[in-house]
Amino acid sequence: MAENWLVRDATVEDAVACAEVYAPYVRDTAVSFELEPPTAGAVAARIAAALARHAWVVLEDGGRVVGYAYGAPFNARAAYDWSTSVSVYTETGRRRTGTGRALYTALFDRLAARGHLTALAGVALPNDASVGLHVAMGFEPVGTYRRVGWKLGRWHDVAWFQRPLGGGPADDGTPPAPLA
Repeated sequence: MAENWLVRDATVEDAVACAEVYAPYVRDTAVSFELEPPTAGAVAARIAAALARHAWVVLEDGGRVVGYAYGAPFNARAAYDWSTSVSVYTETGRRRTGTGRALYTALFDRLAARGHLTALAGVALPNDASVGLHVAMGFEPVGTYRRVGWKLGRWHDVAWFQRPLGGGPADDGTPPAPLA
């Protein structure tokens, strides 16, 4: 299976496939707090925005996009510029196959190369698979927002995780390098 995999930078032409991967998470789970699956056009705009300052990667299996991961602004305030929010989605049935790990590994390399120092991920609970992936990828739990999302007839908590990218931020009074 993995011998047919290719992780590459996304293009806006991948929007249809990414929207198809994402739609079941929106429609059928509380993994995403969106209520309606975004159109391919909306996903294309998200890909373009991510590629401008962060990164978006896709995983192809036998030439077909079966998952993606991206970085996005963690917060709009300028002091947060070196931190990035990250997410990963794989098509249904690909849990525990290594696709999430492969996508995140490639994403983190790209984000670190662009100067991002910290990755943050929010995980809607319950979601043991996502918690497990994030811990396995070196994230540490940093807190939980309680009852912050209403979806599928109930309230959901969001656990937050954090990990350094590259060497991580220095705490020696030296300003960080400008982002690439």
